[in-house]
Amino acid sequence: MTSRRTRTLALVTLALVLPLMAFILARAGGDPETGAAQPVSAPATSTPAASPVPTDLTVIVPGRPGESAATRPAHEVRDAGPAPHNSLDVMFVRMMIPHHAQALEMAELAPDRATDADIRALADRIRASQGPEMGFMRGWLQTRGLTAELQGHDHSAMRGMQSPEKMRQLAAARGADFDQLFVQMMTEHHQGAIALATDLLTVGSDLTLSEFANSVATEQTVEIDRMREVLGN
Repeated sequence: MTSRRTRTLALVTLALVLPLMAFILARAGGDPETGAAQPVSAPATSTPAASPVPTDLTVIVPGRPGESAATRPAHEVRDAGPAPHNSLDVMFVRMMIPHHAQALEMAELAPDRATDADIRALADRIRASQGPEMGFMRGWLQTRGLTAELQGHDHSAMRGMQSPEKMRQLAAARGADFDQLFVQMMTEHHQGAIALATDLLTVGSDLTLSEFANSVATEQTVEIDRMREVLGN
């Protein structure tokens, strides 16, 4: 009798404990049958979808001087290489390089010969500006596969260029005589460069070169005014 009651009590206890264990294992991620722990999966994370690349972008394409800008689809715009130029652009650069070279030759005489400190300072300014400008012009030609040679053209005939005899006179002068001759020759030289640069603005097609020519004309006009002020001309 006692044995029967013991078996009954054991069955009842087992009936109560098994569901409880199953519940605990389920909460803990285990297997209710084997009791082995199950790996816990990482919580799902939502990855934002990549934004689609717009296909309707447009690019503003500047026009030539005097022309309005235009808009074009972005996918049609490509690196077109050097800006378009014409033969007059090339001639301007080939003429301006030796023109600048003579200005540098005159400016290099000033430190040892000029009396006026303002003349020496102006010569320093000319060397500091026209040296890099010559580098820019040579680079412009090289980018387009062009040489700096100007065949069939006499450099001495360019506007503002000083004759070999005048250059010898300047090199031989000293003090106030040098100052006076330097201002006279450099003024004429600058006026020639301004004329060349101004002409290009009406006939050239390369926008960057036109901007350079405008800068040359503006800066050298200012330098002419300074030289005239120095000697009171």
